Amino acid sequence: MDAELCLQDIGRRIMERRKKLGLTQEALAEKGDVTAQFVSYAEAGKRAMRPENLLKIAAALGVSADYLLTGDIIDKDLLLLADKLRRLTPAQVRIVESIIDECCKLYRPEP
Repeated sequence: MDAELCLQDIGRRIMERRKKLGLTQEALAEKGDVTAQFVSYAEAGKRAMRPENLLKIAAALGVSADYLLTGDIIDKDLLLLADKLRRLTPAQVRIVESIIDECCKLYRPEP
């Protein structure tokens, strides 16, 4: 795989997740203990990250480093989601379950 393309894919995933969380580059930088310039370069795919910085950004975004690197959802991502679900009331969990069920029907129609 082309290294430049890979860096751009990682940058795109960082930017998409940051925006989904409603964070500015500066806010993500502060949350991840990196500089805003670092976030900008990472999102643009201009520079490879040291492993420790990738882990900081992943933690700040609430995703696994694997997700940022590959786009794959792994067990750690599911555990992070489970942690969020634990903070909900039982009624809220049932609502989330219904939403997931509807998404499954939309994206994987039953035969």
